[in-house]
Amino acid sequence: MKPPYPNYRPSVSEWLEEVPKHWEVKRLGYIADYRTSNVDKKSNDQELPVRLCNYTDVYHQERIRASDGDFMEATASAQEIARFKLSVGDVPITKDSEDWTDIAVPALVEETADDFVCGYHLGIIRPDPLADPAFVFRAMQSVTVNSQLQVSASGITRYGLPKPAVSEALIPVPPLSEQRVIAGFLDHATAKVDALVAKKRQLIDRLAEYRTVLITRTVTKGLPPDVAKAEGFEPSPPLKPSGVEEFGAVPGHWVVLPLRQIGRFFKGGGGTKADEVDGGIPCVRYGDLYTQHQFHIRGSRAGIAEASTSQYRRLQYGDLLFAGSGETLEEIGKSAVNLIDGRAYCGGDVIVFRPFNEIDATFLGYAADCLPAIYQKACMGRGVTVMHIYSSELKELQMPLPPLDEQRAIAAFLDRQAERIDALSARVRAAIERLTEYRSTLITAAVTGKIDVRDREPVETEANA
Repeated sequence: MKPPYPNYRPSVSEWLEEVPKHWEVKRLGYIADYRTSNVDKKSNDQELPVRLCNYTDVYHQERIRASDGDFMEATASAQEIARFKLSVGDVPITKDSEDWTDIAVPALVEETADDFVCGYHLGIIRPDPLADPAFVFRAMQSVTVNSQLQVSASGITRYGLPKPAVSEALIPVPPLSEQRVIAGFLDHATAKVDALVAKKRQLIDRLAEYRTVLITRTVTKGLPPDVAKAEGFEPSPPLKPSGVEEFGAVPGHWVVLPLRQIGRFFKGGGGTKADEVDGGIPCVRYGDLYTQHQFHIRGSRAGIAEASTSQYRRLQYGDLLFAGSGETLEEIGKSAVNLIDGRAYCGGDVIVFRPFNEIDATFLGYAADCLPAIYQKACMGRGVTVMHIYSSELKELQMPLPPLDEQRAIAAFLDRQAERIDALSARVRAAIERLTEYRSTLITAAVTGKIDVRDREPVETEANA
């Protein structure tokens, strides 16, 4: 981190504490205009066509360009366009959210067009000529300024940012030339951090791909030869056609069977979210198959009261659970095996498969979500905006089945490999978190004068990864 300025003075603000002696501290309303948009997503034949910069556009990207992305088409009156058309240098912010930590997330408009308008749920900060837009954008990102707005948000299930709170927020104001230096420094430094984060995210993606390929290879072709030999199995068993295009050839002593021949389907219970209580009996719902999607499910996000259990389907250890719907073909039939110790239930948005025969539950979880199984389930999906899958289709899902002792050996091998891959992924995610925290700290330190970046090269970030 860079050294501080030589001289400081009290800022008369609990948020900013001290600032460099030659800086000012002002209300945001003194250096910028703030207005909130009321342009909704509806279209009216009596209005003019526009493209909307909406909440998600601002939330997910720091820089807004009218020529980038696929902005929503809508209509607005001439008066609304005149008032809410975005200009280069505007700083739109999120003003409403279900989570108060998502309040006042900023972006910077770098390119606009005559039909490019700020949408509902956003406010527009338009800096005065004596305020550098890029500096104002970075100041809004800083913990010092952003926290003022977050605590000003009101609401219970949904939070809203009162318009006066933005104008009253205290912001550090260096001389204009220094604002530009700070903004330039942060652009350079954050770009380097972002590049490191992007590389680490690519590594996580590659690890996830490797994990899937390894699981698919093992549940369709068997253990690697050296592992198989160590476990007492034939290292390179002869293969035979599986009869299922997605699987290709499988070991000759394996069978490939549809689920209807090895188990029975049940529909989940039809209880509601109102039945959920803290510390209740585990109840697996649709969302658990996404948030905990690791082939096996060992807990639920919510529990239900004893009095509500009659409304739900009771699970058995080893039940294979499918999500009944999804937004994309890749999401259709997300599955996991129930490995919850003790009593557990599931909701009506879950399809339950219970094997007849003795099948290793851990192996079943891996096999049901290997690449050939994912492809089969995608082909079974029905729908347009929301895809659905039903037990009548899932009955035909083909499963590779080695003998039980080999299932167990495969499951144990994959558990060990998955644990190693997941541990590495966790370390990479931790590094991303540290980089993200460093990025935020650097922005806050620079725009509040805790570090002096004048005439200095941006800090190197590789050592902080």
